[in-house]
Amino acid sequence: MQDGFLAAAELTGLAASAEARYARGEFAPARIGAPTETQRRKEIRGDSICWLAAPLSAAETALLARIEALRLALNREATLGLFDLELHYARYAPGAVYARHLDQPHDREHRRVSLVLYLNADWPDAAGGALRLYDADARYRDIAPRGGRLVLFSSANREHEVLAADRVRWSLTGWLRTRD
Repeated sequence: MQDGFLAAAELTGLAASAEARYARGEFAPARIGAPTETQRRKEIRGDSICWLAAPLSAAETALLARIEALRLALNREATLGLFDLELHYARYAPGAVYARHLDQPHDREHRRVSLVLYLNADWPDAAGGALRLYDADARYRDIAPRGGRLVLFSSANREHEVLAADRVRWSLTGWLRTRD
Protein backbone atom coordinates (compact mmCIF):
# COMPACT_ATOMS: atom_id res chain seq x y z
CA MET A 1 0.00 0.00 0.00
CA GLN A 2 1.24 3.46 -0.85
CA ASP A 3 -0.55 6.59 0.24
CA GLY A 4 0.01 9.61 -1.95
CA PHE A 5 0.68 7.64 -5.14
CA LEU A 6 -1.31 10.40 -6.82
CA ALA A 7 -0.70 14.07 -6.14
CA ALA A 8 -3.79 16.24 -5.57
CA ALA A 9 -3.87 17.50 -9.18
CA GLU A 10 -3.50 13.95 -10.56
CA LEU A 11 -6.31 12.75 -8.30
CA THR A 12 -8.56 15.59 -9.42
CA GLY A 13 -7.80 14.90 -13.10
CA LEU A 14 -8.50 11.17 -12.88
CA ALA A 15 -11.67 11.67 -10.83
CA ALA A 16 -12.89 14.17 -13.44
CA SER A 17 -12.07 11.69 -16.23
CA ALA A 18 -14.03 8.94 -14.47
CA GLU A 19 -17.02 11.20 -13.91
CA ALA A 20 -16.94 12.39 -17.54
CA ARG A 21 -16.92 8.78 -18.80
CA TYR A 22 -19.80 7.98 -16.45
CA ALA A 23 -21.78 11.00 -17.70
CA ARG A 24 -21.19 9.87 -21.33
CA GLY A 25 -22.67 6.44 -20.51
CA GLU A 26 -19.41 4.50 -20.85
CA PHE A 27 -19.96 2.52 -17.63
CA ALA A 28 -21.83 -0.81 -17.59
CA PRO A 29 -22.95 -3.02 -14.71
CA ALA A 30 -20.13 -5.42 -13.79
CA ARG A 31 -20.70 -9.10 -14.44
CA ILE A 32 -19.25 -12.31 -13.03
CA GLY A 33 -18.53 -15.73 -14.52
CA ALA A 34 -16.62 -17.27 -17.38
CA PRO A 35 -16.29 -15.12 -20.51
CA THR A 36 -18.92 -17.18 -22.37
CA GLU A 37 -21.36 -17.27 -19.43
CA THR A 38 -21.26 -13.91 -17.66
CA GLN A 39 -24.14 -12.79 -15.53
CA ARG A 40 -25.13 -9.80 -13.46
CA ARG A 41 -25.34 -10.80 -9.78
CA LYS A 42 -25.69 -7.51 -7.93
CA GLU A 43 -25.68 -9.23 -4.53
CA ILE A 44 -22.18 -10.59 -5.34
CA ARG A 45 -20.79 -7.73 -7.41
CA GLY A 46 -22.65 -4.44 -7.43
CA ASP A 47 -20.26 -2.04 -9.15
CA SER A 48 -20.33 -0.55 -12.62
CA ILE A 49 -17.15 -0.50 -14.69
CA CYS A 50 -15.55 1.24 -17.64
CA TRP A 51 -12.46 -0.26 -19.26
CA LEU A 52 -9.73 2.29 -19.79
CA ALA A 53 -9.63 2.69 -23.56
CA ALA A 54 -8.96 5.39 -26.14
CA PRO A 55 -9.53 8.22 -26.38
CA LEU A 56 -7.62 8.88 -23.16
CA SER A 57 -7.58 12.08 -21.16
CA ALA A 58 -4.24 13.67 -20.28
CA ALA A 59 -4.64 12.40 -16.70
CA GLU A 60 -5.25 8.83 -17.94
CA THR A 61 -2.23 8.95 -20.25
CA ALA A 62 -0.02 10.18 -17.41
CA LEU A 63 -1.32 7.42 -15.11
CA LEU A 64 -0.55 4.72 -17.67
CA ALA A 65 3.04 5.98 -17.87
CA ARG A 66 3.33 5.79 -14.06
CA ILE A 67 1.92 2.26 -14.00
CA GLU A 68 4.34 1.26 -16.75
CA ALA A 69 7.23 2.51 -14.60
CA LEU A 70 5.80 0.50 -11.69
CA ARG A 71 5.55 -2.63 -13.88
CA LEU A 72 9.19 -2.27 -14.91
CA ALA A 73 10.27 -1.78 -11.30
CA LEU A 74 8.37 -4.90 -10.18
CA ASN A 75 9.99 -6.92 -12.95
CA ARG A 76 13.43 -5.59 -12.05
CA GLU A 77 13.08 -6.10 -8.27
CA ALA A 78 10.91 -9.23 -8.09
CA THR A 79 11.40 -10.88 -11.50
CA LEU A 80 7.65 -11.29 -12.02
CA GLY A 81 7.58 -11.41 -15.84
CA LEU A 82 4.82 -8.81 -16.11
CA PHE A 83 4.06 -7.72 -19.67
CA ASP A 84 0.48 -6.53 -19.81
CA LEU A 85 -2.10 -4.37 -18.00
CA GLU A 86 -5.89 -4.66 -17.70
CA LEU A 87 -7.39 -1.55 -16.11
CA HIS A 88 -10.89 -0.24 -15.53
CA TYR A 89 -12.72 2.36 -13.52
CA ALA A 90 -15.05 0.97 -10.88
CA ARG A 91 -17.99 2.93 -9.49
CA TYR A 92 -19.78 1.57 -6.43
CA ALA A 93 -23.11 3.22 -5.66
CA PRO A 94 -24.00 3.53 -1.96
CA GLY A 95 -24.57 0.06 -0.51
CA ALA A 96 -22.89 -1.82 -3.40
CA VAL A 97 -20.40 -4.58 -2.54
CA TYR A 98 -18.13 -7.14 -4.16
CA ALA A 99 -18.18 -10.43 -2.25
CA ARG A 100 -15.01 -12.26 -1.20
CA HIS A 101 -13.10 -13.56 -4.23
CA LEU A 102 -9.75 -14.07 -5.97
CA ASP A 103 -8.79 -11.99 -9.01
CA GLN A 104 -7.24 -14.87 -10.94
CA PRO A 105 -9.91 -16.81 -12.88
CA HIS A 106 -9.87 -20.60 -12.75
CA ASP A 107 -7.56 -22.21 -15.33
CA ARG A 108 -6.05 -18.82 -16.27
CA GLU A 109 -2.84 -17.79 -14.55
CA HIS A 110 -2.02 -14.55 -16.36
CA ARG A 111 -3.12 -12.11 -13.67
CA ARG A 112 -0.24 -11.81 -11.22
CA VAL A 113 -0.54 -8.47 -9.40
CA SER A 114 -3.86 -6.84 -8.58
CA LEU A 115 -3.91 -3.08 -8.17
CA VAL A 116 -6.47 -0.67 -6.81
CA LEU A 117 -6.03 3.09 -7.02
CA TYR A 118 -8.59 5.15 -5.14
CA LEU A 119 -10.08 8.35 -6.57
CA ASN A 120 -12.14 9.48 -3.54
CA ALA A 121 -10.93 12.84 -2.24
CA ASP A 122 -11.40 13.47 1.50
CA TRP A 123 -12.85 10.02 2.25
CA PRO A 124 -13.85 9.64 5.93
CA ASP A 125 -13.36 6.19 7.50
CA ALA A 126 -16.95 6.32 8.77
CA ALA A 127 -18.20 6.24 5.15
CA GLY A 128 -17.20 2.55 4.83
CA GLY A 129 -16.25 1.09 1.46
CA ALA A 130 -13.06 -0.57 2.68
CA LEU A 131 -11.11 -3.17 0.73
CA ARG A 132 -10.89 -6.20 3.02
CA LEU A 133 -7.77 -8.29 2.34
CA TYR A 134 -7.64 -11.79 3.84
CA ASP A 135 -4.51 -13.70 4.78
CA ALA A 136 -4.06 -17.49 4.76
CA ASP A 137 -5.38 -17.76 8.34
CA ALA A 138 -8.67 -15.98 7.43
CA ARG A 139 -7.57 -12.91 9.35
CA TYR A 140 -8.13 -9.69 7.49
CA ARG A 141 -7.08 -6.10 7.13
CA ASP A 142 -9.43 -3.33 6.05
CA ILE A 143 -8.02 -0.59 3.83
CA ALA A 144 -10.02 2.63 3.51
CA PRO A 145 -10.54 3.94 -0.05
CA ARG A 146 -8.69 7.23 0.43
CA GLY A 147 -7.94 9.27 -2.66
CA GLY A 148 -4.46 8.77 -4.11
CA ARG A 149 -3.88 5.48 -2.25
CA LEU A 150 -2.46 2.59 -4.30
CA VAL A 151 -2.88 -1.01 -3.12
CA LEU A 152 -1.03 -3.94 -4.74
CA PHE A 153 -1.52 -7.62 -3.87
CA SER A 154 -1.21 -11.11 -5.35
CA SER A 155 -4.01 -11.93 -7.78
CA ALA A 156 -3.62 -15.69 -7.31
CA ASN A 157 -3.78 -16.16 -3.57
CA ARG A 158 -5.12 -13.06 -1.82
CA GLU A 159 -8.85 -13.26 -1.27
CA HIS A 160 -10.51 -9.90 -0.82
CA GLU A 161 -13.84 -8.13 -0.88
CA VAL A 162 -15.24 -4.62 -1.14
CA LEU A 163 -17.44 -3.55 1.75
CA ALA A 164 -20.50 -1.32 1.41
CA ALA A 165 -20.13 2.45 1.67
CA ASP A 166 -22.68 5.14 2.39
CA ARG A 167 -21.63 7.20 -0.64
CA VAL A 168 -20.34 6.66 -4.18
CA ARG A 169 -16.88 5.04 -4.19
CA TRP A 170 -14.52 5.40 -7.20
CA SER A 171 -11.36 3.50 -8.10
CA LEU A 172 -9.18 2.37 -10.93
CA THR A 173 -8.78 -1.38 -10.63
CA GLY A 174 -6.68 -3.74 -12.67
CA TRP A 175 -4.10 -6.43 -13.05
CA LEU A 176 -0.51 -6.63 -14.16
CA ARG A 177 -0.29 -9.79 -16.23
CA THR A 178 2.10 -12.24 -17.77
CA ARG A 179 1.79 -13.05 -21.47
CA ASP A 180 -1.15 -15.19 -22.64
